[in-house]
Amino acid sequence: MDIIYLDNAASTWPKPPGVAEAAARVIAECAAGPGRGNHRMALAAGRILMETRILLAKLFNIRNPADIVFTANATAALNLAIKGFLKPGDHVVSTSLEHNSVRRPLAEMERKYGIQTTYVKADRDGQVDLKAFEAAFRPNTALVVCTHASNLLGSVLPVGDMAAIARRRGARILVDAAQTAGSRPIDVEALGIDMLAFPGHKGLFGPQGTGGLYVHPELDLEPLIHGGTGSRSESDEMPGVRPDRYEGGTPNVPGVAGLGEGVRFVLERTPEAIREHERRLTELMMDGLAKIPGIRVLGPKPGRERAGIVSFVSDAVESAKLAHLLDREFGIAVRAGYHCTPLGHETAGTTGIGAVRASVSCMNTEHDVLALIEAVGEIVGGQKRT
Repeated sequence: MDIIYLDNAASTWPKPPGVAEAAARVIAECAAGPGRGNHRMALAAGRILMETRILLAKLFNIRNPADIVFTANATAALNLAIKGFLKPGDHVVSTSLEHNSVRRPLAEMERKYGIQTTYVKADRDGQVDLKAFEAAFRPNTALVVCTHASNLLGSVLPVGDMAAIARRRGARILVDAAQTAGSRPIDVEALGIDMLAFPGHKGLFGPQGTGGLYVHPELDLEPLIHGGTGSRSESDEMPGVRPDRYEGGTPNVPGVAGLGEGVRFVLERTPEAIREHERRLTELMMDGLAKIPGIRVLGPKPGRERAGIVSFVSDAVESAKLAHLLDREFGIAVRAGYHCTPLGHETAGTTGIGAVRASVSCMNTEHDVLALIEAVGEIVGGQKRT
């Protein structure tokens, strides 16, 4: 049975053909240590890293590609930003939509260093009131950490407005772009973003095990990893130069090569065109699912901005069972459960029951969405229930 893949919020598939080809080419031709030698293979590997940084800088309007740090994923990027920036006694403002990749590092900083965090509650549709957001600031608020789009509800936060408030109150802003990088325009200069964490394997169509963090040139984070960089080897401290300061150890050159091809694909299609394609598919999905008796669609109402995510619950079939039947009986891949965001489920009122999440990319078609709607209708109608 061919698979209809609607789990793109976890990892996009299929990838553009050039992604696998680029990764394989590195392994076959220049699997050397960049920055660790001056022979031709090492230099070729170094060029691949720089070329991908330049592509990412173009995508996000980052002035200096050296301000982009490669990480294993968005989780690693968020950990570097949160743990490298905060100091004992700092206060953080966040939201009730955050992924555990934000919540858990903040909780660890609270336990170890007395950091305090205020989570501004969003409404059931995933909207954050900016007055309540600003009211959460304190004299010692150092950082705002927020998702750009909820990985459960699909709601898109006004990060530009939030960044302006943070700047006015003397704080910095870290944006988790796990659900938006590549699928909608992100301009760090225009939005006033100080740090941007992004995965490579989602909307940028790169391999798993890739991601990165943009760090504003005025900021100096404490490195999380200490080790070899190929520069300042005589010192027992990490070098001060970027990106070496934050990239200890041999990097994932095949993965970064694949990521570069994914970013090229996004730049050619443009984030604006990708967003429009996803918008059409999500509206079609929301409309079709809402017509099925006993199905409740979560998140913003039709016509409101949302990422390519549609989560829903059924009165008749438990979420995990529904997702299992979609896979086993219809060959449709979705995700059910808590989606690593218990805060989001508290916001949505789905704690204890979870939800089914279907998420699209520009690789999906109307046929994929209509197949999902038909399959859900059959399952909750009892025709495929076991």
